[in-house]
Amino acid sequence: MLKGFFHVPKAVNEPVKSYAPNSPEKAAVQAAYTTMWNAQIDVPLYIGSEEIRTENTRNITAPHDHKHVVGKYHLAEKQHIEKAIANALEARKAWANMAWEQRAAIFLKAAELIAGPYRARINAATMIGQSKNIHQAEIDSSCELIDFLRYNVEFMTQIYNDQPKSDSSVWNRVEYRPLEGFVYAITPFNFTAIAANLPASAAMMGNVVVWKPSDSQVFSAKIIIDVFKEAGVPDGVINVVFGDALMITDTVLASRDFAGIHFTGSTHVFKDIWAKIGANIHNYKTYPRIVGETGGKDFIIAHPSANVKQVTTGITRGAFEFQGQKCSAASRAYIPQSLWPAVKEQLIADVKSMKMGSPEDFGNFITAVIHEGSFDKLASYIDQAKKDADAEIIVGGNYDKSVGYFIEPTVIVTTNPKYTTMETELFGPVITIYVYEDAKWEETLELVDTTSEYALTGAVFSQDRYAIEVATTKLQNAAGNFYINDKPTGAVVGMQPFGGARASGTNDKAGSALNLLRWASPRTIKETFVTPEDYRYPFLG
Repeated sequence: MLKGFFHVPKAVNEPVKSYAPNSPEKAAVQAAYTTMWNAQIDVPLYIGSEEIRTENTRNITAPHDHKHVVGKYHLAEKQHIEKAIANALEARKAWANMAWEQRAAIFLKAAELIAGPYRARINAATMIGQSKNIHQAEIDSSCELIDFLRYNVEFMTQIYNDQPKSDSSVWNRVEYRPLEGFVYAITPFNFTAIAANLPASAAMMGNVVVWKPSDSQVFSAKIIIDVFKEAGVPDGVINVVFGDALMITDTVLASRDFAGIHFTGSTHVFKDIWAKIGANIHNYKTYPRIVGETGGKDFIIAHPSANVKQVTTGITRGAFEFQGQKCSAASRAYIPQSLWPAVKEQLIADVKSMKMGSPEDFGNFITAVIHEGSFDKLASYIDQAKKDADAEIIVGGNYDKSVGYFIEPTVIVTTNPKYTTMETELFGPVITIYVYEDAKWEETLELVDTTSEYALTGAVFSQDRYAIEVATTKLQNAAGNFYINDKPTGAVVGMQPFGGARASGTNDKAGSALNLLRWASPRTIKETFVTPEDYRYPFLG
């Protein structure tokens, strides 16, 4: 093993490229998009050193053109999940004992591969498979993922550097061991960066992983796998499986060696998994770590002193970027009566100016929602709002799935602060607005706090510092990420650690050392230099 106290490169946030007309990055991603659109990929299971093709496959299609097939992926059976667990545990013998700087080098290399030769490909894959426009793909699959990899290496060294006090007679040390067993990573469709970070953060701390990506994110997951392989992640450290989620989860949770879960997805699914872990608790070798980021019903509240253009921009960006398919997306807003006429006028104008279509056209701000199930759910809520006496759609409200799953950005105004779309997570380009009396600022803050079961993100807009102070205090439990005069989305790794509580998750803060600590099991070592040789203490004399 190498000798030395090693310092890793200082983590810096990856600059966001503009993709302006005639820029080299625009030409590169357009070329990658065209190549990948016209190709066919075949994504196997990755278990140990094997690429397993079961011939039980599903097609990969683009949400904005759902009849266009860009590839297929293979579905696992129970035997494959058991094999993945066995391979992970075998790989753990070497990986857990690998020097930390060797693990760090692998993931630093992965970051640079994405920043350079893989950037256009991973962005194009995210545009095709998840229907993100180029800006959303860039800030997610390139910049945020690069940031996760770089900063997690730095956070890892900060954790290892946290050591207890010693004196001349005793040397006290803490080592941060990987968990005893394997980690199960379940990742969502909406962020390529999250899909990579959930298995990678656990692996970086010396753990081995069974990773199940979302069926709707396989296209960009394949690029993540390619990057990790080229960066040097050893076989068996991150095993990738696709297929029936219930079967995979039940097989994983039945293993005595299950040591933790890193999850992003729905609240209902996470609660079911938690219950199953509890039911199996007597079977496990150790208490599993349960880390999850789940749903949100994220809010914007404007004070009468707020700037109208800032509020409307916060709503349009917060609610409609990536079609509202962010757990942090603004989906309910509270606007004072005095500002409402101006906010309404600006909001309608802004939404009507948004172009919708394929992400291949860089002029499109809005593209498709992820799949038919999401489309149908959103359409049903829009249809109901058209019928309800206490709701009005002031802009949007149309939808079409003949070519792609397109839902217009839709603004509902309600006279009922507990209207269903004020409380229910929709995960689409729909925001509901309640107009409140200016004098009822604190009452409305109470309404914001008590309307939803979630507590992920929220934002207050105000030019009155007293009002900001009151909102910050009254809403302290309503959001794990709270924004002042900004939209409630766009947390940056190393700057705004991300996560919420209540029904929104365990708040273990991705993008900070707090998350990495969950994947370590500390061991304290006390070494005494002059060891006592008589049991008698002085008081006995």
